Amino acid sequence: MADEEEQFSSFSDMGLDDRITRAISRLNWSKPTPIQEKGITLALEGKDILARAKTGSGKTAAYAVPIIQKILQDKQNNNELAIRALVLVPTKELSQQASRNLKELSCYCSREIRVADVAQGNLANTKPLLMNIPDIVIGTPSGILGHLQAKNLTLKNSLQMLVVDEADLVFSYGYENDLKLLLSHLPKIYQAFLMSATLTDDVKSLKKMVLHNPVTLKLNESQLPEKDRLMQYLIRCEPDDKFLLIYTLLKLNLVQGKTLLFVNGIDRCYRLKLFLEQFSIKSCVLNSELPHNSRLHIVDEFNRGVYDYIIASDETVFETVGTLHPTKKSKKSKKDKEYGVSRGIDFQGVENVINFDFPTTVDAYIHRVGRTARGDNSGTALSFTTYHDNTVVKKAEEQLAKELGEESEVFKPYQFKMEEIEGFRYRAKDALRAVTKSAVKEARLKEIKREIINSEKLKAYFEDNPRDLQVLRHDKELHPARVQAHMKNVPDYLVPATLKPTMAKRKRKNKHIPFKSGSANKKAKSDPLKTFKYTKDRQDKKGHRKKGKSK
Repeated sequence: MADEEEQFSSFSDMGLDDRITRAISRLNWSKPTPIQEKGITLALEGKDILARAKTGSGKTAAYAVPIIQKILQDKQNNNELAIRALVLVPTKELSQQASRNLKELSCYCSREIRVADVAQGNLANTKPLLMNIPDIVIGTPSGILGHLQAKNLTLKNSLQMLVVDEADLVFSYGYENDLKLLLSHLPKIYQAFLMSATLTDDVKSLKKMVLHNPVTLKLNESQLPEKDRLMQYLIRCEPDDKFLLIYTLLKLNLVQGKTLLFVNGIDRCYRLKLFLEQFSIKSCVLNSELPHNSRLHIVDEFNRGVYDYIIASDETVFETVGTLHPTKKSKKSKKDKEYGVSRGIDFQGVENVINFDFPTTVDAYIHRVGRTARGDNSGTALSFTTYHDNTVVKKAEEQLAKELGEESEVFKPYQFKMEEIEGFRYRAKDALRAVTKSAVKEARLKEIKREIINSEKLKAYFEDNPRDLQVLRHDKELHPARVQAHMKNVPDYLVPATLKPTMAKRKRKNKHIPFKSGSANKKAKSDPLKTFKYTKDRQDKKGHRKKGKSK
């Protein structure tokens, strides 16, 4: 275990290159997190590190900063082109995230430090990235092994540092054999880092394969933020009440800000999306069947605030975590094995996580809720629970109470009176009846086909026309279910008396927002991708045909 004697209150005390500290200042990092404080120091001393720290604790910077620092130092004496660092990650999304972080931290020395992410395409597409011999290469074990076997890169004589990020997922994604073969292409001596959220048996196996006399950094901290930054609430309800609850919470603005809605299953994603569409509540579905480029674009738009609600199914992660050897069924799965919502994607500024379906394991709960209250930010986790979830809820509360050192209950009951929203029940039932199994199936196929087209455009056309990327919206209505126009608005008589003053205040506030007119508005109206809605022709009383309106 690492000692905790030497502590640094700021990055400037660590003796880092000025260009790195300037980049850190640009990112507005006020001081190192515990894992960064200890990890960077030990890494600069040349030690192998096994680090366990929760999601959102700054693990990426804990290895990225020393890698950049050591490469800059090495280039003062030896400026030859060589791949000096290799970062292995289990998913394409994590590869992109690590690449972005490394580029941000080396923005003031980008001529000296070149980063290549080879996880975002096949061997042929990513081979050109390696021809210029970058200093740092990032990818999945299978992707890197493919390039090594194709002789697109060689590491035997140049590699100085190896990182395995999210190490507890590497074996779970079926990379064990790939990793063993990959290690045979590396030099005998190199510095290694294993970064993990949990210390599983898989991580212990990796430790024996990769590390040499490592220092273990196991911070004594909860896997979730303290209760003053993360509020965790429960609403105990009947299974059929979940849709009524989510409708009223969102439509009455009781939940505000960027929100992740987690469900257990891809069909549930689309059922919830179609249900919300009945009330003109727009949302995006993120799942492993969507093309990779579409998933990245959805998350990027969410991070930039283009839309507020993402409905996510992370079953791919939760079915495979802890499984050393994938089953035959999982091998044949059509889902992208390098995909994982809860830990593989860098969601930013998430204010709320709603467990529409409570997760089936405690780890799954932690990984979901860990998407909010990251860094110094605060957040809220709200879970709908039924009698089926009692066992998992109890286990989660016991584990979190132990980690947080809490004597009182971790989960607070959400102050919500079901009788106050009974007036909305008939609307919720009416909307839910329209979301049939066939409607869900149709919506699922429709979106996959649409996103495949979008993905091709994202990959080709929009590289040359970045402004047109804004035309593609992933929260467009799917509409296989019947939508009734009157469901869009909430009549005043349905609003609970306790909320009427708040709703009136919000209406007055919105009333003073100037309407955007002029050419921009005309352009939006004429944009067929944003405005077209098919309506069948109908006959008037005299039998003449009237053309349906496009909205």
